[in-house]
Amino acid sequence: MSKNVKTYLLLGLVLAIWGIIGFRILGVFSPEREAVVAVEKLNFKPKEIVERDTFSILADYRDPFLGTLSATKKKTGTSSRPKPPVVAFPNIMYTGLITDQQTKANIFFVTIAGKQFLMQKRGMENEVTLISGNGKHIKVRYKGKLKTIPLQGANQY
Repeated sequence: MSKNVKTYLLLGLVLAIWGIIGFRILGVFSPEREAVVAVEKLNFKPKEIVERDTFSILADYRDPFLGTLSATKKKTGTSSRPKPPVVAFPNIMYTGLITDQQTKANIFFVTIAGKQFLMQKRGMENEVTLISGNGKHIKVRYKGKLKTIPLQGANQY
C-alpha cells in the first residue's frame, strides 16, 4: 500500500467515527414523539389492618451484676386534693435600680402591666410584692407565687 492510500483510508475512518459521534449528539437534542400510554382504571382495595398482640415482660429475675432482685415500682394512688389554680403573672419587667450611697437603700424600677413603678424591698404595687433584688434580678410575689425576673437588656448567657 502506498502512502496516499493509507492516508485516504485513515481519513475515511476518522470521518466515519466523527459522523457516528455527531449523529448520536443530534439524536439526544432532537425532539422525539412520546408514545401514547393507555391508562387502565385500577381498583384499589387496601389491606385489612390487623391489630398486633401486645405483651409486657415481667423482669423479676436476679440482677446478674448486683446479685439482687430488681425492685418493683409501686404505683402510688392519686390524691384527692384539688390542684391549686394556675396563677397568671402580669407582664412584669425589671428595668434598673438606684442605690443611695449613704443609706445603702435600693430603689428598683419595675414595670407592671405597662406602668412603671419605683419600688423598695417589701413594697407592693398591683398585688405584686417585691421580695428582694440586686443589680441582676429581682424576686417578686404575686398571689402567693414567687418569680425571679432578670434585668431587662442585661446579657443573659
